[in-house]
Amino acid sequence: MKELALLTEFIGQHRRLLIITGAGCSTSSGIPAYRDRLGNWLARKPIQHQEFLNQEATRKRYWARSMLGWPNMRDAQPNGLHNTLPAWEQAGRVELLITQNVDGLHRRAGSNKLVELHGRVGRVTCLQCSSFGDRNAVQQRLEALNGELLARIAQADVDFRPDGDAEFGGIDYSGLVCPPCAHCGGTLMPDVVFFGGSVPKQRVERCNMAVACADAVLVLGSSLMVYSSFRFCRLARELNKPIAIINQGVTRADDMADLKLELECVAAVEAMRPWITEPLA
Repeated sequence: MKELALLTEFIGQHRRLLIITGAGCSTSSGIPAYRDRLGNWLARKPIQHQEFLNQEATRKRYWARSMLGWPNMRDAQPNGLHNTLPAWEQAGRVELLITQNVDGLHRRAGSNKLVELHGRVGRVTCLQCSSFGDRNAVQQRLEALNGELLARIAQADVDFRPDGDAEFGGIDYSGLVCPPCAHCGGTLMPDVVFFGGSVPKQRVERCNMAVACADAVLVLGSSLMVYSSFRFCRLARELNKPIAIINQGVTRADDMADLKLELECVAAVEAMRPWITEPLA
């Protein structure tokens, strides 16, 4: 295939890659995407960061939806792309892997040179004492505190969403009991950057340094519509670093790309695995 030949040539010419991954990398693992091929939302916009912090009703909305949707994300398994990128890393081909996904699948597949830009939904944090906890433990408490509501939600038409939550129609969840922090009784939040929130400065700085050190940027399965990831393509262009994008649909950086391929990213990466084996000298 001509497209794979072009990708092979790009990776061959640019040995150490800064890789950015998005929702398209996890759809074959059963986790839905946020946007369609034109970059439009596939469902109503997700919860905003400040709304979660400031509104109890928003927190109840999140935890009600997450109570039903979390098992779908928890049980998702890394696919061929997730399992291939650690082999690239071991061969010295990865400067850094930046993922916008909060599903934890890159981590579970064994990627170590990894920045989870927006955090990971499998961990929770307390807004008061800043302690961390396991999402599975919170799930047990949610179900114990809200058994009747869970039974009603479970009978509704369910539409699983990308962040480990779910849409379930017009069921009233205002009576949901949100589990408090086990340490201080404070308010729990998933350890993620919701839309409208700010990525921690230290995370951004590490990514900026990796862009500067990399030979090129490879974008996989992302529309780059959010600035938190798009900024690294802008920086790469300022530094004259080549950019390749593998995505089914438009991206915010299409006019910056040296190579844009409308390929399914999981299949494309799997096709590259056999010959990316020799470590760098």
